[in-house]
Amino acid sequence: MITVSNLAIQFGKRTLFQEVNLKFTAGNCYGIIGANGAGKSTFLRLLSGDLDPTKGSIHFGSNERLSVLKQDHHEFDEFTVLDTVLMGHTKLWDIKNEKDAIYMKEDFSDEDGIRASELEEAFAELDGWNAESNAASLLSGLGIKEDLHYSLMKDISGKEKVRILLARALFGNPDNLLLDEPTNDLDIDTINWLENYLANYENTVLVVSHDRHFLDAVSTHIVDIDYGKIQLVPGNYSFWYESSQLALRQQQAQNKKAEEKKKELEEFIRRFSANVAKSKQATSRRKMLEKLNVEEIQPSTRKYPGIIFTPDREPGNMVLEVKGLSYSMEGQVLFKDVNFNVEKGDKIVFLSKDPRAMTAFFEIINGNIKPDSGTFNWGVTITSAYLPLNNVDFFNTDLNLVDWLGQFSDDTTESFIRGYLGRMLFSGEEIYKKAGVLSGGEKMRCMISRMMLKNANVMVLDSPTNHLDLESIQAFNNSLKSFKGNILMSSHDHEFIQTVCNRVIELTPNGIIDKVIEYDDYLDDMHVKTQREKLYK
Repeated sequence: MITVSNLAIQFGKRTLFQEVNLKFTAGNCYGIIGANGAGKSTFLRLLSGDLDPTKGSIHFGSNERLSVLKQDHHEFDEFTVLDTVLMGHTKLWDIKNEKDAIYMKEDFSDEDGIRASELEEAFAELDGWNAESNAASLLSGLGIKEDLHYSLMKDISGKEKVRILLARALFGNPDNLLLDEPTNDLDIDTINWLENYLANYENTVLVVSHDRHFLDAVSTHIVDIDYGKIQLVPGNYSFWYESSQLALRQQQAQNKKAEEKKKELEEFIRRFSANVAKSKQATSRRKMLEKLNVEEIQPSTRKYPGIIFTPDREPGNMVLEVKGLSYSMEGQVLFKDVNFNVEKGDKIVFLSKDPRAMTAFFEIINGNIKPDSGTFNWGVTITSAYLPLNNVDFFNTDLNLVDWLGQFSDDTTESFIRGYLGRMLFSGEEIYKKAGVLSGGEKMRCMISRMMLKNANVMVLDSPTNHLDLESIQAFNNSLKSFKGNILMSSHDHEFIQTVCNRVIELTPNGIIDKVIEYDDYLDDMHVKTQREKLYK
């Protein structure tokens, strides 16, 4: 349990939030949301003790253990993978080291024997004898194979380190668990494993994430940082989003009476309560939503970008033809003998256990790299807009945003360009910022503006939610759902895929799986699972 009393944090003259009074209890998972800069990560740092509050206090339950997902990938370079995970339980690790040091003494005294006995008892109480097997099980669940468990962390790849540091945070079932963007760099299978793990977790979890499906799957409450305050809302992200949008519409409907608004909100709560039945926490969520006071539901102050794609023409029946396409990188086959046609209306998600496969495929069909073999042909009616995974080369410039975006427009008048930048929330003097100094999220919003200017009828999107905040992801998602052309994309965002795509193509070193199917059904299809096992051997 974590109790927050009259908490405030201020940097210079800027107050992020104040008068925060909250209690986080066992058996619940709290999803923390807020606009960029609202203070999500700052709040976690306050809870972890890495940052002192300007005012107020934070208290944990008696003898409760706190675990935090570490972000420093080099902190444990000289330790083995398994030891790095074991070190996540500091008390157990210290007991183990002291115990081992005593047993290594040549002049083992009576005092050493007494101390060793005490340590053995404490070690057993902490389930120390099963610690290595429990740590190994966590690592395996997160996709770290056994042959890596005794390797040094400095010899491990960055994406594997992400999983190991996550295992370290989870190890030993801490009483309080703080996770900042835990799904970053995880593949879909590992995210699903983590969702199931946290949905059944019996202690207290606070998590910051931009993955809406993940927040929906694990959250019993949403912690909304807005208005310079922090509000606790029962339910998951979808409930928070839909209720705040409803409250906003009601706020804008000035002629609607207060009693009518209350009835509408109460009906919404009843309807949403019934829809949480698929959740593992369904019963507790439903009870919490039923107790929610409608007066607590407020419209969000967050701004959503205006992402609108308007194709100049409809795509014809022949969109893209791929024949015998193969590609290898560093001696490793990423995909081989890829054959398929894209038909009018297809919105396809491309999957692979190796993310380099999707990026290579998109780079090939956009003419940026050559395949090892095979051909591809776009239909004569097709114009495509490409959002690459790596956009660094686009921003190696001293141009301001108006001139940068003007490079990609037939109409270069400032008023026209300003309109597109305004849709993506660049206002006032911001439009004269240098393109080279933008943040990752700002660069992505500029790249989306560039795509809107093309009026293309095919979108090719490589990990389109990278670096975007929840508001931009939601707006992008809504735009693609209503887009009239074709979409070819890769993504780790479950909700993005499920709500946009109607076809799945999985690239493997031994061929492809091609299904006209919704994403959730693809993941549950036993025939697909059998195919995947064969193709990845």
